[in-house]
Amino acid sequence: MTRSVLLAGCGKMGEAMLTGWLEQGIKPSNITIIEPNDDTAGNLRDKYRVSTYPDPENIPPELSPDVVVFAVKPQMMDKVAPAYARYNTPQTAFLSIAAGKPVDYFEKALGASAAIVRAMPNTPAAVRRGITVAFANTHVSDTQRQACDELLHAVGSVEWTDDEGMIDAVTALSGGGPAYVFLLAEVMAEAGRQAGLPSALAERLARETVSGAGELLHQSDQSSATLRINVTSPGGTTAEALAILMADDGLQPLMTRAIKAAQQRSRELAG
Repeated sequence: MTRSVLLAGCGKMGEAMLTGWLEQGIKPSNITIIEPNDDTAGNLRDKYRVSTYPDPENIPPELSPDVVVFAVKPQMMDKVAPAYARYNTPQTAFLSIAAGKPVDYFEKALGASAAIVRAMPNTPAAVRRGITVAFANTHVSDTQRQACDELLHAVGSVEWTDDEGMIDAVTALSGGGPAYVFLLAEVMAEAGRQAGLPSALAERLARETVSGAGELLHQSDQSSATLRINVTSPGGTTAEALAILMADDGLQPLMTRAIKAAQQRSRELAG
């Protein structure tokens, strides 16, 4: 595993990654976290036995991380990224999970020679079931790519692409995808209530149906279309519902519009 990690930001995604790294065998003594909030920093030290500093300028000069991980919100990156330019050495790779920030943004902030991996994970990383797509610039060595791959695998599956332009679509599909699924559970529960079910029962049925179907899809070798067909009896109740959801103005065109809107917003965030 990677010898030394410097984590800038430890919100929900950052903490999910941190937990995964520790479970994979990275020693707490090899993880340094930048966290300006004193209470949060204290909690991280107590819970994970890691080192924390309020600002990168406070880090001891002898620290030489293998990977610097940016896990802060995109809106904060202009303030955060340039402070780490001193780590632009042949030894160190920079791994960003900030939406909408392309590689050339970090090359400008950190130096044209910086080894940068841009990654887009999603929130099921919190339960080690995330999916991440990553892109590396030409300065990333095979060893550095492997180190970043190990860090990302700590929270789920990893796919690599040679086309950074795909990341905007990835952000729209899998990055925001969990929210779309949660919305599905939400609207299913509301529809159940309108059909006469008690609120708590409708909520439980929707939640368990969505999570159970997701697990079935995860474990099955069959396509999602095949699984759908398998549960749809001709002329039955499911077929009646799907006739509405699969109509010309049904779920497919609505989802296509939603994904395109998110993709465009990702491009806008890139500037």
